Amino acid sequence: MRPVLLQGGWVVDPASEREELADVLLREGCVAAVGRGLGTPDDALVIDCRGKVVAPGLIDLHCHLRDPGLTEKETIATGTAAAAAGGFTTVCCMPNTDPVVDSGSVVESILRTAAREGSVRVLPIGAVTKGQAGRELAELADLAAAGAVAFSDDGRPVASAALLRHALEYSQLVQRPIIDHCEEPSLTVGAVAHEGPVATCLGLRGWPAAAETIAIARDLELAALTGGRLHIAHVSTAGGVALIREAKRRGLPVTAEVTPHHLTLTDEWLLGEGLHWPALGGEPLPRRAPYDPRTKVNPPLRGREDVAALIAALADGTIDAIATDHAPHTLTDKLCEYDQAAFGISGLETALAAVLALVRSGALSLRRVIAAFSIGPRQVLGEGARAASPGRLAPGDPADVVVFDPDASWVVDPHAFRSKGQNTPLAGVRLQGRVTHTFVAGRGVHGE
Repeated sequence: MRPVLLQGGWVVDPASEREELADVLLREGCVAAVGRGLGTPDDALVIDCRGKVVAPGLIDLHCHLRDPGLTEKETIATGTAAAAAGGFTTVCCMPNTDPVVDSGSVVESILRTAAREGSVRVLPIGAVTKGQAGRELAELADLAAAGAVAFSDDGRPVASAALLRHALEYSQLVQRPIIDHCEEPSLTVGAVAHEGPVATCLGLRGWPAAAETIAIARDLELAALTGGRLHIAHVSTAGGVALIREAKRRGLPVTAEVTPHHLTLTDEWLLGEGLHWPALGGEPLPRRAPYDPRTKVNPPLRGREDVAALIAALADGTIDAIATDHAPHTLTDKLCEYDQAAFGISGLETALAAVLALVRSGALSLRRVIAAFSIGPRQVLGEGARAASPGRLAPGDPADVVVFDPDASWVVDPHAFRSKGQNTPLAGVRLQGRVTHTFVAGRGVHGE
């Protein structure tokens, strides 16, 4: 493998508090040196990074690769190619596949496929309950031994408080977090949109914020009871943020993630108007109709006050990580009436550019965004992070690196996605910030 010299870029490495113009030398799959004026090995590939940002490879705590069993939506090959194009060097895949990832053999199968076909590191997340049915705990120790880095019934909350209590107790034994989808299902029957004026205007059944906050409150009490490691998936409400902030103040072992779409889009997008989208810079949205099923996601896009609370919580560290919740679907899953459309947004290839809009607006610092995509997710995983990207650029670490041009402007074209999923509400929107190179263990997996 040839050495690679990333020359003259703006190096942002939150783990070392480095933010400066520097070179990064990659050799034999590792970061060899970071500094100014590094010498160029005779056989090195030199990449001019002037005007670009060089950062640790991004880690996605929460994506759906649909493999095994649902490969008409995505495969490990297509999903990891999309991840590489988005700057991700590690992705953690959720267990709602067919079969469900509730046994060590399924974990091992995913890891074998990823080793053979994947462009980036793939870390499976095991189910909390057998078949994600919510009745009996899966064999968590067996899953961890096979390589599962966390446990979740994502897409379904663990409705039984007793089961979740036992799962949190086990989380201490296996040193893996329990990732819960926080939803009180009795409040969301038939719901498809955030409960508020937009849902009322469109005649859609509302999804109350209380469905999330009630579940988060219960989970936090169980974390306090057990001391188990709890991670809140895709928090979307101001009330949820307040509960997590208070739990951290109390010293509870809780972490949380937020998605790019919940940081940057509001329920107003269901009206066909992007009234709260800082990435546009004044440029009008492409013409679109209301009831766009590509805006349908679980939990739903929320109101402006919720978005503001999420941004503030990410800025102050209450929220630990940004996770895509990449949820690819076939066209037929989405091209139907809003009530019937599948929940989910394909986000791996737009995540970084979408959130960079908040850097340009001054709402977030570039260092905080990079941290939430790198060292933050690694810290959430804890012991399970051993197989993940290092989340930093330190000599001797695996050379998992992303290079992106923060000023590059591009129009989102879902037909050009590496992912099979073209279900993004950002279709036709002009974003700013584009990944130019991604390296995994020093090997180029994406490059323009």
